[in-house]
Amino acid sequence: MTEASFLLETDRLLLRPWKDEDLDPFARLCADPEVMRFFPEVLTREKSDLLVARCREKTVKDGFSMAPIETKETGEFLGFVGLNVPSYAAPLPFEPCVEIGWRLKRTAWGKGYAGEAAREWLRFGFETIGLEEIVAFTIPDNLPSQRVMEKIGMTRDLEGDFLHPSLPADHPIAKHVLYRLKKTDWISSPKQV
Repeated sequence: MTEASFLLETDRLLLRPWKDEDLDPFARLCADPEVMRFFPEVLTREKSDLLVARCREKTVKDGFSMAPIETKETGEFLGFVGLNVPSYAAPLPFEPCVEIGWRLKRTAWGKGYAGEAAREWLRFGFETIGLEEIVAFTIPDNLPSQRVMEKIGMTRDLEGDFLHPSLPADHPIAKHVLYRLKKTDWISSPKQV
């Protein structure tokens, strides 16, 4: 398998393929209980490394995946943002789809990095690879991520709430809310500039 190469950038950030030196800071991020509070569990080093390996495989297969972001100024690893074709044991009720998502370390919160990187991934998804729609989802309590979804132009699908297929129906975070953004709305939106 050859590593896919791409480089996207914003005013402050580089969005790039994974490097082996990302494994340590990403594992620390995924082991942080505060970062992972809206996920089923914090990740062990083994699970964190496996997630990076899956992202690398998906980048080769699909041409994109969740990818590291770093600051242009210092090269500091902040976390990941990207597009993903979901692949769970059971399908999501709105598949086929491409989702956008992010996970940043605590020191990167509140600085607009998630939205800045996500807008660049939306541009790539709609304008470079020609997607017609991009979705995002999270649990109802994850208001910070929902604010980012709204800031990047996504709209809550009030009929789209669903139970995550990887979790038991009675799991405390099984219920998810769905946000959507269509290419036509992206093109006509002043948020993209």
